[in-house]
Amino acid sequence: MPKVSMTVNGKEVSGNIDSRTLLVQFLRDTLRLTGTHVGCDTSQCGCCVVHVDGKALKSCTVLALTLEGANVTTIEGLATDGKLHPMQEAFRENHALQCGFCTPGMIMTSVDIVNRKGNKLDEQTIRHELEGNLCRCTGYHNIVKAVAAGAEAMAK
Repeated sequence: MPKVSMTVNGKEVSGNIDSRTLLVQFLRDTLRLTGTHVGCDTSQCGCCVVHVDGKALKSCTVLALTLEGANVTTIEGLATDGKLHPMQEAFRENHALQCGFCTPGMIMTSVDIVNRKGNKLDEQTIRHELEGNLCRCTGYHNIVKAVAAGAEAMAK
């Protein structure tokens, strides 16, 4: 089996994997980072969003072997020194989760939106940018509020 090496959440990792292993499988099954969820297996729901080299990517759409040497950040890697990332804190404060299944992907996508669009986001922009992420609990109103609050908090 081929070996893949990358940096995940600031740590060098490697593993021998089947050439068909998706990034989400490598993260969950090999590295035991289970915060990245598998919701649909078709890249429709966004539960599996992680950052690869600083950009949001649905980890169910890419083979792990293609990311040799990449820098991957998962939901587990956002908090630093035991303190939640501002976007994570905003989701908590704004009650932007119900069952929590979509939350990791929503947060990772939201951080990417702020990185690309800036800290002043209107509701229409947030809703448009979150179109690739599904919440089956219909918690979108509070999610939108959380993204706006998190974006402002990230500016500080």
